[in-house]
Amino acid sequence: MIRQSFSIVSLLVALTLLACKSNQSTSAPAGEEADLTTVSFDADSAFALIVAQCDMGARVPGSAAHSQCASWIQQQFKARGMQPADQTARLTMWDGKTYDCHNIFASYKPEAARRILLCAHWDSRPWADEDADSSKHRSPVMAANDGASGVAVLLEVARLLPALDPSVGVDFLCFDLEDYGAPYWAKSSVQEDDWCVGSRYWAEHKPADYKPEYAILLDMVGGKDTKFYYEHFSRQYAQRILARTWGAAQTAGYEAYFPQRDGLMLTDDHIPLNRIARIPTIDIVGTADQGFGATWHTTADTPENISKDLLKAVGQTLLQLLYEEN
Repeated sequence: MIRQSFSIVSLLVALTLLACKSNQSTSAPAGEEADLTTVSFDADSAFALIVAQCDMGARVPGSAAHSQCASWIQQQFKARGMQPADQTARLTMWDGKTYDCHNIFASYKPEAARRILLCAHWDSRPWADEDADSSKHRSPVMAANDGASGVAVLLEVARLLPALDPSVGVDFLCFDLEDYGAPYWAKSSVQEDDWCVGSRYWAEHKPADYKPEYAILLDMVGGKDTKFYYEHFSRQYAQRILARTWGAAQTAGYEAYFPQRDGLMLTDDHIPLNRIARIPTIDIVGTADQGFGATWHTTADTPENISKDLLKAVGQTLLQLLYEEN
């Protein structure tokens, strides 16, 4: 993932989003807020799933840990009663190297006509090129936050769906080859196409009849020093979904983690979904006030630097949003 610019029109956007939120409809009785009290996101369970991924090692393309994690994710969805599909392809990266790509897709209530897509990337960055210690720049990133956290939240939400019993079908998509963008020493300029290779391939080859109402991407949803601000392209392509999601966070009691403020303009897996697949998609991505968190693309992106409170905020917000679909 790369940062493109910083937006400064927070107040105007907040007012617009609040207006959108006031016009949204839910199934709650007149005069009542939708309230989810029977299903609670388990942050300890999600954290254990992060540790399980990191115990395999850094899931960099071409490694044994990468192959092991692809199989593990599929096994996790099977354990939750789903039949995962692995979209595989041999893809060429910016440096001419080719790797096996595994985009893993699983569905809850596959018979439902109305569908919502939840997604995250699962690969690790091969280079810790933002580490304060330059001797570590060519070391791989463990990616507890930048990869494993999003997958863990998806799997914990998937586990809870039978209890939540939403009226919509919910699809899960774990993207590969997101974080192989060129490091600073490799190219004179970084190109957007260096990144998000797996999601771009999926968007170009998705079934023509697959049309979810919207999608939500999770990325870096466990950083201790981060919150979730309005991401620029999420607002551009899916403002209504952005408003509904931040409203669900407020209803669930996690508005402190979801400030109604503009954040960064990011190249992330939601870009191919919006531009190529034409699926309105937002990015719930953890950032700090002026950039990414302290562990981003460093060797410190490890489980001990994960916030369970942040995992809980994101997971419960997603459950609240799905609950409001009923």
